[in-house]
Amino acid sequence: MSNGLWTTSVGSFPKPPELSKARAEHAAGRLPDGELDALERRATERWIRFQESIGIDILVDGEQYRGDMATYFAEELEGFEIGGLVRSYGNRYYRKPICVGAVGRTHPITVEMWQYAQSLTDRPVKGMLTGPYTIADWSFDEHYGSRRDFVLDVARAIHEEAMDLASAGARFIQIDEPAASARLDELPLVAEAMGIVTDGLPAYALTHICYGDFDRAYPQMLDIPVDQIDLELTNSDFDLLERFREIPFTKHIGLGVVDSHSHRVESVDEVARGITLALEMLPPESIFVDPDCGLKTRTVEEAEAKMRVIAEAVRRVREERGIGSGLPDGKPTDARLRTAAPVARAGSGSASEPALP
Repeated sequence: MSNGLWTTSVGSFPKPPELSKARAEHAAGRLPDGELDALERRATERWIRFQESIGIDILVDGEQYRGDMATYFAEELEGFEIGGLVRSYGNRYYRKPICVGAVGRTHPITVEMWQYAQSLTDRPVKGMLTGPYTIADWSFDEHYGSRRDFVLDVARAIHEEAMDLASAGARFIQIDEPAASARLDELPLVAEAMGIVTDGLPAYALTHICYGDFDRAYPQMLDIPVDQIDLELTNSDFDLLERFREIPFTKHIGLGVVDSHSHRVESVDEVARGITLALEMLPPESIFVDPDCGLKTRTVEEAEAKMRVIAEAVRRVREERGIGSGLPDGKPTDARLRTAAPVARAGSGSASEPALP
């Protein structure tokens, strides 16, 4: 019996109302650090327990202690200041980082909370990082003047964080690059930066990409040196899967099967159909099943319902197909090692630099 169709989540879960209120109070200086930390840990434990209860294979901590995914890291890295509010989309805003000096990392950023989450369960918890391209793309650059230099220095800092997570015991490390789909001509830079992040990384590495025209980005996205590419597929009704008939998908895939931006909860039949379509092109041992994107914009009830549907649909398809649930070993795959290229070290050039300003 082959194993596969492993269930997971993309990263974020909604914060309970009391935590959202507490974060606002803390930002206004009316709540001590310790009290906020206790509430964040309580919310983290709640999401770990929920995922365990419905049988999710690879867990996430839910990012209950984070705000914006780029600003969270920029606040902790050297070389950044945090600016005022700018619109992200709709009525959502974030404080845009401003790069004012050389980017560097002086201390671990996510390791302590990953260790806390992992201590709560015997199931693997993913380390969650924002990718260097996205951090740079969602920031103002007032220091480098060269987009490539900026991105690659951020990549070196994120590489250090990834290595510390692996040293702490993280077997699966996700590097989110939602901005990678915005400028498809810069996919070579995304791949170069990811090569720095994953260089020598002993853990299984994956990247999440969303909101893009994946049809135009394929097959170039396969050059990104990771073990898995996690894709938003529900919104396009899984159309990208048809491209895999023409050009095989050579990595593991994160199969987004529920819409993270819709209040509607999909049926088990709908999700099982998406999984079955993927199995026409891909072996079960290469498929990880999850939402299209993080679920933090949903209500707690909606997020839980969508995750339950994923878990039940996978159980059904596994039973119908005779697929086991034994977990992967969390080691780098041949697909990642084949796409890894010599990385640009600090102060060095690259043999094939993208034509970027």
